[in-house]
Amino acid sequence: MLTGSSHDVSDGSSSGPRPGLARAVAVVALVALAALIPLLGPSAALHGTGEAAAPGTRGIGLLRAVLFAALCVPLGELFVDRLARSVPGAPAGRPRSWAPYAAGVGFVAALGLASVVSTGNLVPHSPADLDVGGLYASRDGKLALLEVNAFAAAGLCALSRRPASQVWPLAAVVVAEALRAHPTTEYGPLLGSGLTLVHLTCASLWVGGLLYALRTLRGWGVREAGAALLGLYARVAAVLLAAITATGVWSSLRRMPSDTILDQLTGTAYGRALLAKVLLVAAVAGLALWARIRLSRAADPLTACSPARAEVVALGVVVALSGLLTALPVPIRW
Repeated sequence: MLTGSSHDVSDGSSSGPRPGLARAVAVVALVALAALIPLLGPSAALHGTGEAAAPGTRGIGLLRAVLFAALCVPLGELFVDRLARSVPGAPAGRPRSWAPYAAGVGFVAALGLASVVSTGNLVPHSPADLDVGGLYASRDGKLALLEVNAFAAAGLCALSRRPASQVWPLAAVVVAEALRAHPTTEYGPLLGSGLTLVHLTCASLWVGGLLYALRTLRGWGVREAGAALLGLYARVAAVLLAAITATGVWSSLRRMPSDTILDQLTGTAYGRALLAKVLLVAAVAGLALWARIRLSRAADPLTACSPARAEVVALGVVVALSGLLTALPVPIRW
């Protein structure tokens, strides 16, 4: 239900299962299913392509997906909290922030990725394999350290009296990811980093913002305020989706030229994962449109939350696919 208390714990008067427990089990199950994508995806994507996977592809894909998710949660909270302040008659209450937990998870994921970089992009088998000092000697190592420190700083900011200050270390993570994805040896690395910067920022706001908007609506008893917040988010999300689509298409064309893209979408591991992501994003866009129609035409605008919840689940799968994409071999420019 969208109305009622902002707390998940029931009063104990019901003899059935507690809603909070059921939601927790559902979230754990969905997270486990999403984790299977980067773990099992490389073998399926590489099958029959003749491409060889780099060492630790599964683990790197999973860690990168976790890092992306840890980035989405706090950025989405900051984004929607700002929107909520502009809603007339909005209740003062907000759901408990997940930002400190997200920062902790992101810190662990970034630390795991830094350990891989420290061994020359090989999977470390013991602490003796790590060369922490060597991280300072390479561009990738410095970027990995920046992400580790940025998540630590974001966690401290989230626990401080000014949690909005975490936007700066989170921005540092986005910049580091954009630079890491485009090494200086590739053609036009600055343009590629700029496209990734916009793509990752907009995607984080879209995914994390929708999650926090739905969490906020659950705790608000004022239906008019809830509908207004969802309407504000929907308008901004339309712009975010347009930016994500434009930067995603442009980035894909830079890596897979237009005259070879159809062959590479089915004949390379990267292309197959990208195709799956494109199809899923199209389905997410359909769910978003369905929610927008309900929001504007339904007798009860908050019925738009049903497709929006499905949209959150689908976006979680998109995040997992994004982590998989970063671990697969980049297509060859024919």
